[in-house]
Amino acid sequence: MLASGKCQGEEAGTRILEDDFNRDESTPGKEDIGQGWTSNSAWRAKGHKQVDLVDGAMHVTRHPEADHGVAIFHDVAFQDGAVEMRFKLGPGDDLGLDFVDREEKSVHAGHLCMARVTLKGLTIMDSKMGHMNLKNRERRLAGEMSPELTKLIQSKRTNFPLSLEADKWYTLRVVVEGDVMRVSMDGEPVGKFQSEGIAHPTKRMITLAVNKSAWVDDVKVWKRK
Repeated sequence: MLASGKCQGEEAGTRILEDDFNRDESTPGKEDIGQGWTSNSAWRAKGHKQVDLVDGAMHVTRHPEADHGVAIFHDVAFQDGAVEMRFKLGPGDDLGLDFVDREEKSVHAGHLCMARVTLKGLTIMDSKMGHMNLKNRERRLAGEMSPELTKLIQSKRTNFPLSLEADKWYTLRVVVEGDVMRVSMDGEPVGKFQSEGIAHPTKRMITLAVNKSAWVDDVKVWKRK
């Protein structure tokens, strides 16, 4: 769905995605998110359903047989932009918003930068220059635990404390502008991070990353550049 719109509290941009999930799957019992969304259930969860449309929202639950967290993909195209969504988590849950460019070969699976939320905290990370950089990842997979590598990877992420209530809806907004990512919750700033990988010029996809379970609704994406 394409429409013009403003990101509340930010300068105007063009809305390139809006989805309220107010629909049912075309085949009951089968994972069919619709509206351009896909997931990794086919190859990571042996085809088991992990994403369900329930009461006008998206409910994500990792299947016991899955060998990876649930990843839900949607194509977008921008350099600077904003993503907003409503979400709720239970104890032990988390929700990541990952910006991806699968054509970027210097990083694993195109991972560029991410904001991840739990009930207790927010993490913002520059994946491109940090743990998903292929050179850094190869060193980690080889078992390297050098202080230099550890310091490098830690420098590409930062944490902020949160105190969210379980099973309560919140509105998350993530803004990417240049090499800065800013995150707000219910309109209040909760953290920002500056790092060169965030400025990657082609964010081609957003991925919702869930390791246990989460509810998501009213996703909106704006392109600002």
